[in-house]
Amino acid sequence: MATDLQPIGLWSSQGASAPAYSASDIEAACHRVREPVHVVRDAKSGKLGVAFAGEPRAGKTVNGAPSELWMATLPALYPEWLGDRSFQEVHGVRFPYCTGAMANGIATTRLVIAMARARMLGFFGAAGLEKPRVEAAVDELVRELGGSPELAWGVNLIHSPQEPELEAAVADLLIQRGVRRVEASAFMALTPAIVRYAVVGLRERPDGTIERRHHVFAKISRPEVARPFLMPAPQAILDALLSRGLITSDEARLARRVPIAEDVTVESDSGGHTDNRPLGAVFPIIMALRDEIAREQGYTRPIRVGAAGGLGTPSSVASAFALGASYVLTGSVNQAAIESGLSEAGRVMLAQAGLADVIMAPAADMFEMGVKVQVLRRGTMFGTRGLRLYEVYHSNDSLESLAPAARAKLEKEVLGTSVDEVWAATQSFWRERDPRELEKAAANPKHKMALCFRWYLGLSSRWAITGEPSRRLDYQIWCGPAMGAFNDWAKGSFLEKPEARTAVQIARNLLEGAAVVTRAQQLRTYGVPVPTAAFRFAPRPLE
Repeated sequence: MATDLQPIGLWSSQGASAPAYSASDIEAACHRVREPVHVVRDAKSGKLGVAFAGEPRAGKTVNGAPSELWMATLPALYPEWLGDRSFQEVHGVRFPYCTGAMANGIATTRLVIAMARARMLGFFGAAGLEKPRVEAAVDELVRELGGSPELAWGVNLIHSPQEPELEAAVADLLIQRGVRRVEASAFMALTPAIVRYAVVGLRERPDGTIERRHHVFAKISRPEVARPFLMPAPQAILDALLSRGLITSDEARLARRVPIAEDVTVESDSGGHTDNRPLGAVFPIIMALRDEIAREQGYTRPIRVGAAGGLGTPSSVASAFALGASYVLTGSVNQAAIESGLSEAGRVMLAQAGLADVIMAPAADMFEMGVKVQVLRRGTMFGTRGLRLYEVYHSNDSLESLAPAARAKLEKEVLGTSVDEVWAATQSFWRERDPRELEKAAANPKHKMALCFRWYLGLSSRWAITGEPSRRLDYQIWCGPAMGAFNDWAKGSFLEKPEARTAVQIARNLLEGAAVVTRAQQLRTYGVPVPTAAFRFAPRPLE
């Protein structure tokens, strides 16, 4: 056939191990990713195989005997090399791998520290926490990891439209404490807080290039949200920050030459807030948008696009890199790690999840708008109970308008306590957090109902973190299909047991396996008869 691979020379294996042609030997060869591998063809049979030892030769025969034909050579392939090398260079990490900022401190300081010491990048889950808790966590990370360029870490900065003061206060804290990386999430538009974080510390080097003190990892799932992060900061926001003395004139000037974020994470079908979009559909669109804006703006250095969501197996990680991902970011699978802030009971539930054991349920922070989050379904009733609350909210004007029987059923089957007790607890919370919410509730009975239902939705995730035994059926555990895929992959290996799952071992195995899958696919493109078993990498303890 015209598409047959043509030889580029002869191959001599004299004095070395013979080329491998059997399925088992080719499968084993796919695991030797750190060595160059040569594709050879047997001159008599025409079979394609692989060789690790030998050398190319000129001529038609070697010592009068028909020679193997030298078809191709593939260089060594390291897990470290799967992404964009600039990711490691800029952030001082060894691997193109991040762990996401799971909210409410589920992405703990312990997890972030473990990742940093393994030369990977982890983000602390600050979303949903009060400023004092965020401050304590940041101080611990600074104390444990310091400012070493080889120990990279970051903190989540979540958009808080209902509490802009908290968002600004957290941004100010991160700037003051010298936190050099943030994962910006839930931003539908740029705010002064995220712009200020991105701009503070910009300076021009003698050669005219711009040095950044702060790096924004923008987590996005659609192009209209990605665009503002790929653009320079809006002039109106820069002017407002400058007038308040929050940035300098030099920082404002330099901000017009760089994007807000040089690391953009495309989030596909993930746990928690998600648009449920497949990575293969959304990722190329964001890549094209990045290229378009980079040309228009004349950026001189790369903007990296990473992949997140649905990454629970080596094959899914390999596919993300094959799409062009500069780095990968995992979420759901790390909730089941021992460093996670989730309770032991919650981690065990996750370790038992299957691919389809997820459900979309109302989000506590955007309940009234009908926004949903993807959560674990197996072992908990939260998903169906949350949907019941939204149905009641959507169909009624107030709690007082509920029929006595309907109210009693709601208290017994969903809330687990009386509406009066829920309202008392809700009042106590908002009286300290933001009394304006109680004023709205007094004027609008439907808002009062929303606050009461958000009490359940908010506490359900806390119960999963603390392991409240009386509320086990109410656990809200953010989870995507990747968790079930991971469990299926880990079955029969040391990672099957929840107590053996560390974030670092999960990361190393996913990356090592992705390299093996990538090597198998490389060899297959050269016509080598790679067995299907070569695309399966079993987890193993890795150093």
